Amino acid sequence: MPRKNTPRGATPLAQPETPLHSRPILWLATVGSLLMVMVLSFSDPSATDPMAETTQPTEPEMPPALAETAVAVEVSVVPERPPELPWRDFTVGDGDNLSLIFNRAGFSDTDLYRVAASNSDRSLKRVYPGEIISFQSDLEGELLALRHVQSPLLTTLYTREDQGYSATDIVREPERAARNVSMTIDTSLFLAGTDAGLSDAMIMELAGIFGGVIDFALDPRSGDTIHVVYEELLLDGQRFDDGPILATSFTNRGETFDAYRYTDLEGDTSYYNEAGVSMRKAFLRAPLDFTRVSSNFNPKRLHPIYKTQRPHRGTDYAAPHGTPVYAAGDGRVIEAGYTRPNGNYVFIQHGEQFETHYLHLHKLRVKKGARVKQGDVIGTVGSTGAATGPHLHYEFLVNGVHRNPRTVHKILPKARSLPEAELPRYLASIRLPTQQLASLRNAQQLALAE
Repeated sequence: MPRKNTPRGATPLAQPETPLHSRPILWLATVGSLLMVMVLSFSDPSATDPMAETTQPTEPEMPPALAETAVAVEVSVVPERPPELPWRDFTVGDGDNLSLIFNRAGFSDTDLYRVAASNSDRSLKRVYPGEIISFQSDLEGELLALRHVQSPLLTTLYTREDQGYSATDIVREPERAARNVSMTIDTSLFLAGTDAGLSDAMIMELAGIFGGVIDFALDPRSGDTIHVVYEELLLDGQRFDDGPILATSFTNRGETFDAYRYTDLEGDTSYYNEAGVSMRKAFLRAPLDFTRVSSNFNPKRLHPIYKTQRPHRGTDYAAPHGTPVYAAGDGRVIEAGYTRPNGNYVFIQHGEQFETHYLHLHKLRVKKGARVKQGDVIGTVGSTGAATGPHLHYEFLVNGVHRNPRTVHKILPKARSLPEAELPRYLASIRLPTQQLASLRNAQQLALAE
């Protein structure tokens, strides 16, 4: 086609326009390019800034509100512990032995032998009624472990090993708590102590402490007061047993006796008064406790059975059958037997000067020639021989002459005292108990005054 001449001064003709049917496609491409630029501008600053450094793509930042509440959760898998194999408990009964208990638990005498063979000197040598024997078996039913509970404080564990069974003692120590109590006697020490919450054993211990200065069958009077500072043993927060009496005070007929527990330099523990004189006298004032006296020393008494005037050379203590009778002092049994007038009797020699007699006993607990200590049980109250009822007839002889057991203490040897050199140590040790007893006495006096 011949070229068309363009007039001088005229604008060159434009390129032919894009056909109308192609315009939408071009518009979409343009819009797409603009969107791509916008996206790159928001996600990568270098897209719009040619000077920006090129970096690795990063994760979009979390909005601040979400960042504050985000918590990293780590899931750890703890392997399950296999359940402990169960124990089966068996209580030792009267007449039981280990062979019977093993058989009841499904084990043989061979199993018993394997446990005891290498532990012949341990707790299984003897078992007592009330103790608990526990067995633990493995998955095959074989004996894995044995547990011998001898008391709440002592358990022996027998564990199976390659060479047999090994034994381990598990010992628990009770906690000690300070306690104190004050009481007033209305009828007897025993009833007063029971009403105050003291155990029978602690009441007996009180009688033992004051047994050298007070005859509990005669001396206590209504209105007498007693104060006790002692320890109580706790196990798992509960009372388990009595601890020792640390200090005690007994006011009898207006006279006050104080006693303090003390362990001397030789390791011996006893009770002493405020001056360091032992509360343990050579003889008990009465050879049994908490009873009533039915007949005192009387040289002109009319005998209740023979109906003749026969001297009563001792003191009768009426008490129920079976009441324990104590040796009044250390000595040797020179006679123990039976006669028609005396019934079952025991005579004890104390050194060269003193002798005590105990008549009408139900049972004898000692034989001729035996050595006894003060407070040892030598028999029980009975009504054997010429007796109208259960009672103890008690006599005291000095150089072969009968003396009134109620007053003979006045001529008896003095009690042991602590050495002079040890007194400062003793007095320092009782300073706090002395203050505690004084506080209890003051509190009781205020209570009575109110």
